[in-house]
Amino acid sequence: MENNQALHGALFKDLETVITEKKDQRDPLIEVLHSAQEIFGYLPAEVQKFVSEKLDIPLAQVYGVVTFYNFFSMKPRGKHVINVCTGTACYVKGAPRLIQMLKEELGIEMGETTEDKLFTLTSVRCVGACSLAPVIVIGDETYGRIDSRKKLKKIIDSYRE
Repeated sequence: MENNQALHGALFKDLETVITEKKDQRDPLIEVLHSAQEIFGYLPAEVQKFVSEKLDIPLAQVYGVVTFYNFFSMKPRGKHVINVCTGTACYVKGAPRLIQMLKEELGIEMGETTEDKLFTLTSVRCVGACSLAPVIVIGDETYGRIDSRKKLKKIIDSYRE
């Protein structure tokens, strides 16, 4: 328990350093929240409150930004976030089937994280790779034309290694 508290304190100290570096920028909130999410892995209420106090911004404003942008999460996410494109092209070319295959492969529903904390499954409206539909994005990698369970399993397995 003590180690966890010490780690938690160290994370807040890291966040405070980031806030000190960025607070004089014009509208630093989004950048600070990005950094906070990198540090903590997500943005729980206590982190939002800390950011609010340190930037002297109303908590409601911080919460509004966190809930507005898809990138931010108030729940812990897996090491690898799998974003399934559900834009028109991807939807027509098989996104619903791709989502079903992912749910079966990972054993989770949309918005959930696997028990081993390796994967979180989410969707996004469009990733701008319509010619590759259907598409998933994992980290900085985009995978397109995923039309078979075998192809999908090969991609997922590469992240399990």
